[in-house]
Amino acid sequence: MNLYEHTIIARQDTSPSEIKQLTEKYSKIVEKNEGEIVKTENWGLLNLSYLIKKNKKGSYIHFKIKGKGNVIDELEKNEAIDKKLLRYLTVRVKKFDLEANYFAKRDDDEKKESYKN
Repeated sequence: MNLYEHTIIARQDTSPSEIKQLTEKYSKIVEKNEGEIVKTENWGLLNLSYLIKKNKKGSYIHFKIKGKGNVIDELEKNEAIDKKLLRYLTVRVKKFDLEANYFAKRDDDEKKESYKN
């Protein structure tokens, strides 16, 4: 089994319920192709580095997937025709980092301490 990190960027006007539907849709595709979703992260609405299809922001969803290469082929085939998505990216990794949550909101206390140091 191969390990993949897969990120999709949805249009900025996509509602939270549509984000949930997209997450469920692509999770089912992975499971249908004998893959396993290890972890799903919703990174929220983030600024894009440059305009993509006239969008300044995008809603990021990140999947950690365990499966064979045909899982990714099927995912990307479906994502290429989805009008709600701006971009998608798949990276094969050697092991998952399940501890760190890079896009979580930090507490005010943590921010104050980081400014002191």
